[in-house]
Amino acid sequence: MPGVQRIGGRAVAVDRANIDTDQIIPASWLKRVERTGFEAGLFGAWRDDPAFPLNRPGAAGAKILVAGDNFGCGSSREHAVWALQDFGFAAVISPGFADIFRGNAVSSGLVPAQAPADAVAAVFAALAADPDAEVVVDLTERTIAVPSAGVMSPFELPDFARWRLMEGLDDVALTLRHADAIAAFEAGRPSWLPAQTPAGARAGG
Repeated sequence: MPGVQRIGGRAVAVDRANIDTDQIIPASWLKRVERTGFEAGLFGAWRDDPAFPLNRPGAAGAKILVAGDNFGCGSSREHAVWALQDFGFAAVISPGFADIFRGNAVSSGLVPAQAPADAVAAVFAALAADPDAEVVVDLTERTIAVPSAGVMSPFELPDFARWRLMEGLDDVALTLRHADAIAAFEAGRPSWLPAQTPAGARAGG
């Protein structure tokens, strides 16, 4: 997955707390076996309402979602992160995230920017005044900002999560950083034990 240092662009404001993963992507979409194709299901039930923020013309192409506290609670489905990314979101700003959602987000390259409640409220206010205002999430500085409204605040992100996102390392890429050590370990195992098939090798003859 690509690394990210700074995300800037339009944002969508969904000022609701406790948005769970079933609201993000309904369970009926979990039958898909691919990791893509979830955009149409994102907030599926809510998008029936023409006034829902994702339905406004300026939402197309938005890179950042701004949401209420405890975002991503509920089930552990990774599909919630994939649906957000399929729509085009690269970051979510919220006062708080469910732990499993946060982990899934980091593993998939979606930035979970946890900012103080008053700072998120200021972002909501800025977007209410100008829905097309640029919002910036800067991983290098660990800040969120709405430059046109004079809003700037630090956000929380553990060092390891920040490093993974900036380097673009999913779980597989993290493992492959130790490929030489894994190969050396395998080479030292008795020949009668099962061996790990090297990446790209074909099992059998």
